[in-house]
Amino acid sequence: MPSADLVIAGRRVATPDGVVPGTIVIADGVITAVREPGTAPGAARRLDVGDAAVLPGLVDTHVHVNEPGRTEWEGFDTATRAAAAGGVTTIVDMPLNSIPVTTTPEALQQKARAASGRALVDYGFWGGVVPGNDEQLAPLARAGVRGFKCFLVASGIAEFSSVSEVDLRPAMTRLAELGLPLLVHAELPGPIAAASAAADSRRYASYLASRPVAAELEAIDLIVRLCRETGCRVHIVHLSAADALDRVRDARRAGLPLTLETCPHYLTFAAEEIPDGATAYKCAPPIRERENRERLWRALGDGTIDLVASDHSPAPPALKCLEAGDFFRAWGGIASLELALAATWTGARARGRNLRDLARWLAEGPARLAGLTRKGRIAPGCDADLVVFDPDARFSVEPARLRQRHPITPYAGMTLYGVVQRTFVRGACVYDHGEFPAGGIGKWVR
Repeated sequence: MPSADLVIAGRRVATPDGVVPGTIVIADGVITAVREPGTAPGAARRLDVGDAAVLPGLVDTHVHVNEPGRTEWEGFDTATRAAAAGGVTTIVDMPLNSIPVTTTPEALQQKARAASGRALVDYGFWGGVVPGNDEQLAPLARAGVRGFKCFLVASGIAEFSSVSEVDLRPAMTRLAELGLPLLVHAELPGPIAAASAAADSRRYASYLASRPVAAELEAIDLIVRLCRETGCRVHIVHLSAADALDRVRDARRAGLPLTLETCPHYLTFAAEEIPDGATAYKCAPPIRERENRERLWRALGDGTIDLVASDHSPAPPALKCLEAGDFFRAWGGIASLELALAATWTGARARGRNLRDLARWLAEGPARLAGLTRKGRIAPGCDADLVVFDPDARFSVEPARLRQRHPITPYAGMTLYGVVQRTFVRGACVYDHGEFPAGGIGKWVR
């Protein structure tokens, strides 16, 4: 009888100890061993990927699926198809922009029902912190959320209100007791309100000026102060302002439990290159200048930035105001779940980074943030979530071929490096050269 269900061999396996030739032994959906080439036991199935890389399945901790309630924006079926095609084997869904928002256990159950049987990859959920829901935090934690998200500035939807310092102090005290992280959209409304209003809403420069760096800096100052006061573990999502990096370094040197992410679009694009009227690029915080981008890359390389997450935030074409090109009316969000791996790798390889870095930023770091101890690593005891990835192949981004619900992307026409050949979730192949052979096998991880 074979002693394994599946054995995958390759010359570039991204383990926690480095990128090495290896053989991954899988039984019952779990990695049982990572061996040297030629030493694997008998198996029901064997796959030799040759020179292709084997990466741990990506964990994307910043995904807006929007179902239920706004499924016409995106749903679990389309979002997780995009995830599987992009090498993402676990997503953690944000508490908005669905209806209801995930601020009560009852709303969480509605999300879970919407995902069950429809998700191609594994999934978890963040809960939401909004004014007045302090008493819901512990029940949400018991029900299985991985942590909580809040906004310090208007979220863009009426159902998910922003919080002030008065709201944050008791919430962060409660989360410190629960041992769960608070994820923070770190912009404060004051600097945004004080920013000069520009007349031409089609100019990207007008939009950029409306979301000044000061909004991020002042928000992070507030969060650092409350982190010090409460002991709550804090994670700053989608950092765009490189000027905030020294504040984060200082907080860590002081021993504060503060982590940080950025997104592929902040690492890829630059404000100077965004055409006027090109609202596909709109996000909040905004994409900033070229020099700012390079500082983000350096911070990612030295570990100041812990991870990369997509902030997959799709919307229908009408909400992106593509024809009018109005940056102030357009929905602020970029849908990049399928392209995050290739976009990040394209920038990384151009700056001398390697596949081990990629695994750390897109798999290990996010899994650690969400407390997913069985995800994000190619190691014995971990789920057999794996990506067969050709880092040397190139492709041109054709929006119509993307699996997200609406084919809107600022990456349109770009040539990116890195092609996902196969994606495995717990040993089952969910994506195979354009096909989705396993169906909705994704499970709720909690």
